[in-house]
Amino acid sequence: MKPTVLQIAVGQMANFTYIVADEEYGEAAVIDPSWDLDKIFQTLKKNNWQAKYIINTHTHFDHVIGNEQMAEITGAKIVQHKNSQLKKDIAVSDGDTIEIGSIRLRVLYTPGHSKDSICLLLDDQFILTGDTLFVGNCGRVDLPGSNAKEMYDSLFDRLTKLDEKLILYPGHNYGPTSISTIGHEKKTNYVLRPRSKQEFLELMTAGE
Repeated sequence: MKPTVLQIAVGQMANFTYIVADEEYGEAAVIDPSWDLDKIFQTLKKNNWQAKYIINTHTHFDHVIGNEQMAEITGAKIVQHKNSQLKKDIAVSDGDTIEIGSIRLRVLYTPGHSKDSICLLLDDQFILTGDTLFVGNCGRVDLPGSNAKEMYDSLFDRLTKLDEKLILYPGHNYGPTSISTIGHEKKTNYVLRPRSKQEFLELMTAGE
């Protein structure tokens, strides 16, 4: 089973919306719909895919503002981490799976950028990292609900221990490339260089 993953650039903040689809079943999930919803609707229609879920990697406005319109038009259920305070149909926790056709996306709870941040993992194939890990950087930890200690744990205790061959799909186009791998980021991403938690906190708070 090889799912289709479409990375779609949207809006003026270098966001990515994703569509993960099982073409055989004709089912799809829309990840982080925000701006340019027409692109998403057109892609679903062109491929004859039914949106089963809307999944938010976290609930900052630039990842969720398309939720209600997307849900109203497609009938898809909104999926968010249980810590989210926004309207949702399904609350998920670490280790839960989300089924799209024969695809099983596993939820990894990765707080740090926000209290409800999750990554979506398809074993041996890819991971959608939202605003937890970017190509060449990580998400901000100076926002309400963010926490540098939690970010350290999410990065070093969770993400860096995954299969290095995993394709990494970030929530924003902030790096030199639009996708990467876990292994490449471990070699080149300065925030993933081996360091103590205290050293990481100092790095993240430098300049404040």
